[in-house]
Amino acid sequence: MLRVLAVDDENPALGELLYLLRSDPRVHSADGATDATEALRRIGRALDAGPDDADGIDVVFLDIHMAGLTGLDVARLLAGFASPPLIVFVTAHEGFAVQAFDLKAVDYVLKPVRRERLAEAVRRVSELVESAREPRQPVSSPVSSPVSSPATATATAAASAQAPHGATVPAVQRGAPDQIPVELGGVTRFVAIDDITYVEAQGDYARLHTADGSHLVRIPLSTLEERWASRGFVRIHRSHLVALGRIDELRLDAGATTVRIGTAELAVSRRHARELRDLLMRHARR
Repeated sequence: MLRVLAVDDENPALGELLYLLRSDPRVHSADGATDATEALRRIGRALDAGPDDADGIDVVFLDIHMAGLTGLDVARLLAGFASPPLIVFVTAHEGFAVQAFDLKAVDYVLKPVRRERLAEAVRRVSELVESAREPRQPVSSPVSSPVSSPATATATAAASAQAPHGATVPAVQRGAPDQIPVELGGVTRFVAIDDITYVEAQGDYARLHTADGSHLVRIPLSTLEERWASRGFVRIHRSHLVALGRIDELRLDAGATTVRIGTAELAVSRRHARELRDLLMRHARR
Protein backbone atom coordinates (compact mmCIF):
# COMPACT_ATOMS: atom_id res chain seq x y z
CA MET A 1 0.00 0.00 0.00
CA LEU A 2 1.36 3.37 -1.04
CA ARG A 3 1.80 6.48 1.05
CA VAL A 4 1.38 9.44 -1.29
CA LEU A 5 2.01 13.17 -1.17
CA ALA A 6 0.36 15.25 -3.92
CA VAL A 7 1.66 18.77 -4.57
CA ASP A 8 -0.17 21.44 -6.58
CA ASP A 9 -0.63 25.13 -5.91
CA GLU A 10 -4.12 25.12 -7.47
CA ASN A 11 -6.62 23.85 -4.90
CA PRO A 12 -9.22 22.51 -7.38
CA ALA A 13 -6.57 20.51 -9.24
CA LEU A 14 -5.09 19.24 -5.98
CA GLY A 15 -8.51 18.24 -4.67
CA GLU A 16 -9.34 16.29 -7.82
CA LEU A 17 -5.96 14.55 -7.79
CA LEU A 18 -6.34 13.57 -4.13
CA TYR A 19 -9.85 12.26 -4.78
CA LEU A 20 -8.61 10.00 -7.58
CA LEU A 21 -5.62 8.81 -5.59
CA ARG A 22 -7.66 7.98 -2.49
CA SER A 23 -10.10 5.97 -4.58
CA ASP A 24 -7.31 3.66 -5.77
CA PRO A 25 -7.12 0.49 -3.60
CA ARG A 26 -3.30 0.46 -3.87
CA VAL A 27 -3.07 3.81 -2.05
CA HIS A 28 -2.98 3.61 1.75
CA SER A 29 -2.91 7.36 2.34
CA ALA A 30 -2.81 10.50 0.19
CA ASP A 31 -2.05 13.93 1.63
CA GLY A 32 -1.79 17.25 -0.16
CA ALA A 33 0.53 20.24 -0.14
CA THR A 34 -0.13 23.54 -1.90
CA ASP A 35 3.44 24.72 -2.41
CA ALA A 36 6.97 23.41 -2.72
CA THR A 37 8.08 24.67 0.69
CA GLU A 38 5.33 22.78 2.50
CA ALA A 39 6.05 19.69 0.41
CA LEU A 40 9.77 19.73 1.24
CA ARG A 41 8.98 20.18 4.94
CA ARG A 42 6.71 17.14 4.94
CA ILE A 43 9.15 15.05 2.94
CA GLY A 44 11.97 16.02 5.32
CA ARG A 45 9.93 14.89 8.32
CA ALA A 46 9.08 11.62 6.57
CA LEU A 47 12.72 10.91 5.76
CA ASP A 48 13.76 11.67 9.33
CA ALA A 49 11.09 9.28 10.64
CA GLY A 50 12.35 6.42 8.46
CA PRO A 51 10.79 4.33 5.68
CA ASP A 52 8.69 2.16 8.02
CA ASP A 53 7.03 5.04 9.84
CA ALA A 54 3.28 5.52 9.33
CA ASP A 55 3.95 9.07 8.09
CA GLY A 56 6.47 7.92 5.50
CA ILE A 57 6.13 8.94 1.84
CA ASP A 58 6.65 6.47 -0.98
CA VAL A 59 5.88 8.76 -3.90
CA VAL A 60 5.25 12.42 -4.65
CA PHE A 61 2.78 13.39 -7.37
CA LEU A 62 4.24 16.74 -8.31
CA ASP A 63 2.94 19.64 -10.38
CA ILE A 64 5.61 21.50 -12.35
CA HIS A 65 4.37 25.09 -12.63
CA MET A 66 4.07 26.45 -9.09
CA ALA A 67 4.77 29.78 -7.47
CA GLY A 68 8.27 29.97 -5.96
CA LEU A 69 10.07 26.67 -6.39
CA THR A 70 8.83 24.64 -9.34
CA GLY A 71 8.23 20.92 -9.32
CA LEU A 72 11.48 20.44 -11.21
CA ASP A 73 13.32 22.37 -8.48
CA VAL A 74 11.78 20.11 -5.84
CA ALA A 75 12.82 16.98 -7.75
CA ARG A 76 16.39 18.25 -8.07
CA LEU A 77 16.54 18.89 -4.34
CA LEU A 78 15.17 15.43 -3.55
CA ALA A 79 17.80 13.84 -5.80
CA GLY A 80 20.38 14.88 -3.21
CA PHE A 81 18.86 12.63 -0.52
CA ALA A 82 20.05 9.07 0.01
CA SER A 83 16.58 7.48 -0.25
CA PRO A 84 14.15 10.02 -1.69
CA PRO A 85 10.54 9.19 -2.52
CA LEU A 86 9.67 8.36 -6.11
CA ILE A 87 8.45 11.16 -8.35
CA VAL A 88 5.49 11.32 -10.72
CA PHE A 89 5.11 14.63 -12.53
CA VAL A 90 1.57 15.87 -13.16
CA THR A 91 1.51 18.76 -15.59
CA ALA A 92 -0.44 20.40 -18.39
CA HIS A 93 2.72 20.80 -20.48
CA GLU A 94 4.46 18.20 -22.65
CA GLY A 95 7.66 20.21 -22.96
CA PHE A 96 9.27 19.04 -19.71
CA ALA A 97 9.59 15.36 -20.63
CA VAL A 98 13.36 15.64 -21.15
CA GLN A 99 13.85 17.00 -17.65
CA ALA A 100 11.57 14.26 -16.33
CA PHE A 101 13.89 11.64 -17.85
CA ASP A 102 16.94 13.30 -16.35
CA LEU A 103 15.34 13.51 -12.90
CA LYS A 104 14.39 9.81 -12.98
CA ALA A 105 10.65 10.36 -12.84
CA VAL A 106 8.59 7.19 -12.70
CA ASP A 107 5.88 8.69 -14.89
CA TYR A 108 4.73 11.89 -16.57
CA VAL A 109 0.96 12.41 -16.40
CA LEU A 110 -0.67 15.14 -18.44
CA LYS A 111 -3.55 17.27 -17.21
CA PRO A 112 -6.49 17.02 -17.26
CA VAL A 113 -5.81 13.84 -15.32
CA ARG A 114 -7.81 10.82 -16.46
CA ARG A 115 -8.63 8.12 -13.90
CA GLU A 116 -7.27 5.32 -16.12
CA ARG A 117 -4.02 7.17 -16.81
CA LEU A 118 -3.48 7.92 -13.13
CA ALA A 119 -4.17 4.27 -12.28
CA GLU A 120 -1.39 3.28 -14.69
CA ALA A 121 1.03 5.63 -12.92
CA VAL A 122 0.01 4.20 -9.54
CA ARG A 123 0.58 0.69 -10.88
CA ARG A 124 4.11 1.57 -11.98
CA VAL A 125 4.93 3.14 -8.63
CA SER A 126 3.41 0.22 -6.72
CA GLU A 127 5.53 -2.32 -8.60
CA LEU A 128 8.71 -0.35 -7.90
CA VAL A 129 7.93 0.12 -4.21
CA GLU A 130 7.04 -3.55 -3.72
CA SER A 131 10.24 -4.62 -5.49
CA ALA A 132 12.29 -2.36 -3.23
CA ARG A 133 10.66 -3.84 -0.12
CA GLU A 134 11.56 -7.40 -1.05
CA PRO A 135 14.54 -8.97 0.77
CA ARG A 136 17.89 -8.28 -0.89
CA GLN A 137 16.33 -5.64 -3.10
CA PRO A 138 17.79 -2.50 -1.49
CA VAL A 139 16.80 -0.17 -4.30
CA SER A 140 14.17 2.50 -4.24
CA SER A 141 14.67 4.33 -7.52
CA PRO A 142 13.36 3.35 -10.92
CA VAL A 143 16.84 3.52 -12.43
CA SER A 144 18.01 0.29 -10.81
CA SER A 145 14.65 -1.39 -10.27
CA PRO A 146 13.64 -4.57 -12.07
CA VAL A 147 11.87 -4.18 -15.39
CA SER A 148 8.18 -4.91 -15.37
CA SER A 149 7.77 -7.72 -17.90
CA PRO A 150 9.56 -10.88 -19.11
CA ALA A 151 9.97 -9.33 -22.57
CA THR A 152 11.62 -6.26 -21.09
CA ALA A 153 13.88 -8.40 -18.90
CA THR A 154 15.02 -10.41 -21.92
CA ALA A 155 15.76 -7.26 -23.92
CA THR A 156 17.68 -5.71 -21.05
CA ALA A 157 19.77 -8.83 -20.47
CA ALA A 158 20.60 -9.13 -24.15
CA ALA A 159 21.62 -5.50 -24.39
CA SER A 160 23.83 -5.79 -21.32
CA ALA A 161 25.56 -8.87 -22.69
CA GLN A 162 26.41 -7.12 -25.96
CA ALA A 163 27.66 -3.86 -24.46
CA PRO A 164 31.39 -3.39 -23.74
CA HIS A 165 32.37 -3.29 -20.09
CA GLY A 166 31.50 0.10 -18.63
CA ALA A 167 29.64 1.24 -21.76
CA THR A 168 26.12 2.69 -21.72
CA VAL A 169 23.60 0.74 -23.75
CA PRO A 170 21.79 3.18 -26.08
CA ALA A 171 18.05 3.54 -25.66
CA VAL A 172 17.40 2.23 -29.17
CA GLN A 173 18.52 -1.36 -28.39
CA ARG A 174 15.59 -3.31 -29.81
CA GLY A 175 13.65 -5.87 -27.80
CA ALA A 176 12.52 -7.39 -31.11
CA PRO A 177 13.68 -6.80 -34.72
CA ASP A 178 10.72 -4.54 -35.52
CA GLN A 179 10.44 -2.65 -32.23
CA ILE A 180 12.19 0.06 -30.27
CA PRO A 181 11.99 0.26 -26.45
CA VAL A 182 10.82 3.58 -25.04
CA GLU A 183 11.60 4.15 -21.36
CA LEU A 184 10.15 6.48 -18.77
CA GLY A 185 11.22 6.09 -15.16
CA GLY A 186 12.27 2.46 -15.50
CA VAL A 187 9.07 1.36 -17.29
CA THR A 188 9.72 0.07 -20.81
CA ARG A 189 7.22 0.04 -23.64
CA PHE A 190 7.84 -1.34 -27.13
CA VAL A 191 6.90 0.76 -30.15
CA ALA A 192 6.70 -0.85 -33.59
CA ILE A 193 9.09 0.90 -35.97
CA ASP A 194 6.52 0.51 -38.75
CA ASP A 195 4.15 2.68 -36.71
CA ILE A 196 6.60 5.61 -36.60
CA THR A 197 5.76 8.29 -39.17
CA TYR A 198 8.61 10.72 -38.51
CA VAL A 199 11.30 11.52 -35.96
CA GLU A 200 12.12 14.94 -34.55
CA ALA A 201 15.51 15.91 -33.09
CA GLN A 202 15.43 17.39 -29.60
CA GLY A 203 19.04 17.91 -28.56
CA ASP A 204 20.58 14.56 -27.61
CA TYR A 205 17.09 13.06 -27.70
CA ALA A 206 14.74 12.12 -30.51
CA ARG A 207 10.96 12.28 -30.42
CA LEU A 208 9.25 9.42 -32.26
CA HIS A 209 5.89 10.40 -33.76
CA THR A 210 3.15 7.84 -34.38
CA ALA A 211 -0.53 8.16 -35.21
CA ASP A 212 -1.31 7.72 -31.51
CA GLY A 213 1.15 10.19 -30.02
CA SER A 214 4.87 10.66 -29.49
CA HIS A 215 7.67 9.08 -27.48
CA LEU A 216 11.03 10.44 -26.39
CA VAL A 217 14.22 8.35 -26.59
CA ARG A 218 17.71 9.26 -25.48
CA ILE A 219 19.48 8.80 -28.80
CA PRO A 220 20.64 11.26 -31.49
CA LEU A 221 18.74 11.60 -34.74
CA SER A 222 21.89 10.77 -36.73
CA THR A 223 22.07 7.34 -35.11
CA LEU A 224 18.47 6.55 -36.00
CA GLU A 225 19.11 7.77 -39.55
CA GLU A 226 21.95 5.28 -39.94
CA ARG A 227 20.09 2.36 -38.36
CA TRP A 228 16.75 2.88 -40.08
CA ALA A 229 17.90 3.75 -43.60
CA SER A 230 17.10 0.20 -44.74
CA ARG A 231 13.58 0.62 -43.37
CA GLY A 232 12.80 3.55 -45.64
CA PHE A 233 13.57 6.42 -43.26
CA VAL A 234 15.21 9.42 -44.94
CA ARG A 235 16.64 12.66 -43.63
CA ILE A 236 14.82 15.73 -44.93
CA HIS A 237 16.21 18.33 -42.56
CA ARG A 238 18.73 18.53 -39.74
CA SER A 239 15.76 18.23 -37.37
CA HIS A 240 13.64 15.59 -39.09
CA LEU A 241 13.80 12.00 -40.26
CA VAL A 242 10.71 10.71 -42.08
CA ALA A 243 9.31 7.36 -43.15
CA LEU A 244 9.20 7.63 -46.94
CA GLY A 245 6.03 5.57 -47.25
CA ARG A 246 4.21 7.83 -44.76
CA ILE A 247 4.58 11.02 -46.80
CA ASP A 248 1.11 12.12 -47.95
CA GLU A 249 2.12 15.17 -49.94
CA LEU A 250 5.18 16.99 -51.28
CA ARG A 251 4.74 20.72 -51.76
CA LEU A 252 6.87 23.22 -53.70
CA ASP A 253 6.04 26.84 -52.99
CA ALA A 254 8.22 29.83 -53.91
CA GLY A 255 11.36 27.76 -53.76
CA ALA A 256 10.49 26.18 -50.40
CA THR A 257 9.83 22.45 -50.12
CA THR A 258 7.66 20.86 -47.46
CA VAL A 259 6.11 17.45 -46.86
CA ARG A 260 2.84 16.62 -45.19
CA ILE A 261 2.56 13.55 -42.96
CA GLY A 262 -0.93 13.34 -41.55
CA THR A 263 -1.57 16.75 -40.02
CA ALA A 264 2.13 17.60 -39.64
CA GLU A 265 3.84 19.81 -42.21
CA LEU A 266 7.65 19.54 -42.18
CA ALA A 267 10.22 21.67 -43.92
CA VAL A 268 12.68 20.05 -46.34
CA SER A 269 16.12 21.65 -46.50
CA ARG A 270 17.55 22.58 -49.89
CA ARG A 271 20.35 20.04 -49.64
CA HIS A 272 17.82 17.21 -49.19
CA ALA A 273 15.05 18.41 -51.54
CA ARG A 274 16.29 16.90 -54.82
CA GLU A 275 17.23 13.57 -53.26
CA LEU A 276 13.82 13.36 -51.58
CA ARG A 277 12.00 14.04 -54.87
CA ASP A 278 14.02 11.32 -56.61
CA LEU A 279 13.31 8.84 -53.81
CA LEU A 280 9.59 9.59 -53.91
CA MET A 281 9.49 9.08 -57.68
CA ARG A 282 11.23 5.72 -57.40
CA HIS A 283 8.98 4.73 -54.51
CA ALA A 284 5.87 5.64 -56.54
CA ARG A 285 6.92 3.38 -59.43
CA ARG A 286 7.02 0.28 -57.22
